[in-house]
Amino acid sequence: MAGVETRNAERESLFLMADVRLEGAAQTERIKVRNLSSGGMMGEGDIAVSRGSRIVVALRNVGEIDGSVAWVQGNRFGVSFASEIDPKAPRTSVTKSNADLTSPRYTRPPMTYEDPARLRKL
Repeated sequence: MAGVETRNAERESLFLMADVRLEGAAQTERIKVRNLSSGGMMGEGDIAVSRGSRIVVALRNVGEIDGSVAWVQGNRFGVSFASEIDPKAPRTSVTKSNADLTSPRYTRPPMTYEDPARLRKL
């Protein structure tokens, strides 16, 4: 039954970076996250992990998540999270306000006004 999908969780295909640390280690390694679900992820990178290794993954807008390595194939590996996450959170913008005026305008969220009636008409 090779090629038959046996996982129940819907995965988000994406490409983002995350920091991974082996449990008990001080040093983190930067990896690529290839897909992400509420219960786990597939990572790719030059980190020496083996099946069953306990790791901590730091994802943007999620924080640190404990997990264990479920499988390893070359420089790719699967991680099963100890608790579920919102898989859409790492894709959302880091800034929720318009206070970041140093980044280019096209990268910022649209400006919102609490009382449009107070705007000056030109």
